[in-house]
This record gives sequence, C-alpha cells and structure tokens, in this order.
Amino acid sequence: MKVKQGSFLWYLYLDKIYCLLSLRNVKALMEYFHLLDAHRRNTLNDVLFFHFLRHVTNMKITHIKMIFDMLDWTAMGEIGFDQFYVLVCIVLSHQSHLEDQFMYRHSRPVFDLLDLKGELKIDGTDFEMYRFLFNIKKQELRELFHDFDITGDRLLNYKEFKLYTIFCTEKSIDRKKRRKQREEEREREKGKDKEKYYQHLKKLYSTGLNQRSRSLL
Repeated sequence: MKVKQGSFLWYLYLDKIYCLLSLRNVKALMEYFHLLDAHRRNTLNDVLFFHFLRHVTNMKITHIKMIFDMLDWTAMGEIGFDQFYVLVCIVLSHQSHLEDQFMYRHSRPVFDLLDLKGELKIDGTDFEMYRFLFNIKKQELRELFHDFDITGDRLLNYKEFKLYTIFCTEKSIDRKKRRKQREEEREREKGKDKEKYYQHLKKLYSTGLNQRSRSLL
C-alpha cells in the first residue's frame, strides 16, 4: 500500500514519535473531508470512501471494502471524521514505515478496530484479514500468536496485544540501530578507500616527478 505521489495525503506529515498529525494538518484534513462529503452529512458513504482511497493510494479494491466495513462500527453504511482521521494516520504510518510505532502509540484504538466481534479479544482469523494495514507478514503473525497467545485459543486480549506492540517497537528500534551502524561502517570503509586512492595518486604523481627530473638531468 502506497500513497500516490502528488495526491493530498502525499503532502501531510506524520510525527515519527507520536504518529499523529500536526494541528495544521488536522485542519487541512478536516477541510478535505468536508470537500469529499458531497451530501453534506458530515460523513462519507462507501462510494465516496472507495473513490477517495482509489485516488490517493494504490490499495486493492477488496482491501478498500474491508477497511470500510471495519471502520463502519455502527453498520450505518457511512463513516465520520474520527474514523477517517484514524485511517489516514494508518495509511501515512504505512507510507513512512512506522507501522510498529503506530500500533504501540495507539494500541487501544488499533485493538478496538481489530476486535471485529466486540468481544474484547482479537481473533486470529480477523487479524490475518487485516494484517496488510500494518505490513505484518504471515510468519510474523504466526509467531505473534505462538509467543503472546498465552491460553492458546487463537485470541488475544488487550494486555497480550499491548505486549506484542512493545516487543515490535523494541525490535524495530534495534533494526534501525543495526542499519545505522552498517551505514556508518560503510561510510568509514568508503573513507578508507578514498584515502588509499589519494595516497596512491600522490605516490604516482611523486614517482612521475622524480622520473621527469632524472630525464632532464
């Protein structure tokens, strides 16, 4: 799932720590929401919602329909600005590779979204359906329920889900540290190679001058 370059969402900024929009961005998003609200009901129906996501992302049609059903908590066939805002933040976190951070910072709203049956537990099958929202691979999902589903019933309560988000965040931070260390190491190696190259050129230049001096003599 990617945000299309040049679309409205492309120009919004998601804070990398708290995974929220700035006040200015929220105001702009609200104005955009009102422009999309062709029926002036302060809501978006499934048709408006579908065309919005098709315009700003490369999301699959089936995924768009699934997301609308998930956000339409009251089954009224429309969503309000609150649900719209949550969706935009999820999309932007996906675009910025902040999925783990977003789940950690907003674990309760995410849990409530994934608790489709309202049983205060996340079903493994439901999580499987919506894992694309947070870029969770199948193997990672299996490991999640293996490591954090203490009762083994393929259900996660909020505490278990919260532990999972903490674990993912720490793992993500560790990956970023290792990536940064590798990049710094590559830069150091490049610096060493450049120094060796300059020394080699200096030696060749010095040798050439000596040979030229001897030939003149």
